[in-house]
Amino acid sequence: MKFSRRKWLIALVGAPLTGLHLAKALSAQQLAARLDGDYLRIAAPHLAFLTGKTLERLHDGAVVSFVGQLSLSVDGNQTVQTRSVARFAVSYDIWEEKFSVIRLQQNKRTASHLTLEAAQNWVFDNLTLNASALPQDRAFWLRFDFRAEDSKTGLDFIGGSGIDLTRLVEVFSRPAGSAQPHWTLDAGPYSFAELRSKAF
Repeated sequence: MKFSRRKWLIALVGAPLTGLHLAKALSAQQLAARLDGDYLRIAAPHLAFLTGKTLERLHDGAVVSFVGQLSLSVDGNQTVQTRSVARFAVSYDIWEEKFSVIRLQQNKRTASHLTLEAAQNWVFDNLTLNASALPQDRAFWLRFDFRAEDSKTGLDFIGGSGIDLTRLVEVFSRPAGSAQPHWTLDAGPYSFAELRSKAF
């Protein structure tokens, strides 16, 4: 059976947001998951991160960077089984009134001429986990950590050969700054059998 993107977002409802964005509770946020071949993909249909001062900076011509981490556990998000980290740069074309997003990894990806909603969804869809080596018979939980990059430390992510993934992981071992937009979404339990039955 094929499920449309809308249907799997409705069918796979995760737990409410547990983090805070500038001390504002985002209890309506939810995380959805699906399998695309061997890759686990997520969506956060109610999480809007291109808003407020961030959106103002983009409209003023600035490039805004974000760092994200998707982690999986088999014990209720107590111990990380595997994770994926990525750094994204978002810009805005004031003439076309469209957004561009770059995933700044070795296998760099770019999308342009995006609406605001499409730009946010592109970020979620490009933070994936390879599920092929994971235990297929155990329930699992997901945690999505996302934050605007601290301009004072952003350059620390860049090493001689490009983005330093070890330093990116270390970012999430520290709490976000008090004025740094950040979000955390926990969801689960999921099962691979259920997700495969709802795969495209």
